[in-house]
Amino acid sequence: MKPSFKTLAVAFMAIALSAAPAAAQDFKVIVNSANSTTDLPADVTAKLFLKQTTKFPNGTAAQPVDQAKTSPVRATFSKTVLGRAVSAVESYWQQQIFSGKDVPPPAKASDDDVVAYVKATPGAIGYVSAGASTAGVKVVDVK
Repeated sequence: MKPSFKTLAVAFMAIALSAAPAAAQDFKVIVNSANSTTDLPADVTAKLFLKQTTKFPNGTAAQPVDQAKTSPVRATFSKTVLGRAVSAVESYWQQQIFSGKDVPPPAKASDDDVVAYVKATPGAIGYVSAGASTAGVKVVDVK
């Protein structure tokens, strides 16, 4: 007996909904410890990383940092927060560069490199794997 379309649709939605919270747990967004920010809406976080806004809501100038293009945490962050695949984000930056608007954030090779950059850079914001050490930086809640 074949399952009905309705049965398949309900099963698909259950899987999709159960997977959504786990994706948000796969990374941590971090800021320089001097930044007073404790939480950020996801849309504001996306605008900071796409340089569509240059300041945190508290007025601090933002210095975003990405992970390497091939990093699994970058793929998860891009899909979850930016709402795009890494390739689509790369296309976005190519358009920005070509039109003379802006350049992408620097990309670091590892979680440790991102933490070191954020720790040393006032206004920095980055993301690391959920299991990464965040000593010396502040983890912010992205809602």
